[in-house]
Parts: sequence; structure tokens; C-alpha cells
Amino acid sequence: MFDLPWYIYLLQFVSGLLLANGVPHFVQGTSGHWFQTPFASPPGVGESSPVVNVLWGFANIALGFLILWSFAPKGADVVAEWIAVGLGVLVAALFLAWHFGRVRSKNR
Repeated sequence: MFDLPWYIYLLQFVSGLLLANGVPHFVQGTSGHWFQTPFASPPGVGESSPVVNVLWGFANIALGFLILWSFAPKGADVVAEWIAVGLGVLVAALFLAWHFGRVRSKNR
């Protein structure tokens, strides 16, 4: 187990982070809703237009898939590698739930 260089697992983890982060932005944008992005004022708290969210979400998803495509889990460590991707998704989802839940409850 863990036969690959450490950075492969890190890149797979990052791909999970990016994929999970892209989903809420893309969905909110395609739904026509304003939503927080790093480009708003203040960053991550203020809301950006639906178009900005679609673009930001798509960029995250595209980069996440590009990394995953380049460093796709394969070989003897495939389970450990998919765990790295899954942990990236889980960590991002928990952080986003905490952050957006806190920010959006203040905006109501």
C-alpha cells in the first residue's frame, strides 16, 4: 500500500477538492442564483452573479477532471488512490457546508 510517490495522492486529493467545490457554484449559477465566490466583495462572503458562478464552477470541475485524468487511480494502489480522491471530496464538502452555512445564515 502507498507504493506511489506522495504527490500523486496529494494531486488526487486536490482533484476531489476541486470537483466538490465546482458543484455548488455550477448548480447555483445554472439555477440563476447569486452565490459566494472568491471574486465577490468581500471574497467568499459577498455574492457573485450566476454567470460568474457557472464559470467558476466549470473551471473547478474542469481542472479537477484534468488532474484526475492525468493521475487517475490505477494499478496496485487503486483503492488507496480512490480513497485520496474521496477524502478530497469529503473535506471540501464539509468545509463548504460549514462556510456557506455560516455565511448564508448571516445574510438572512
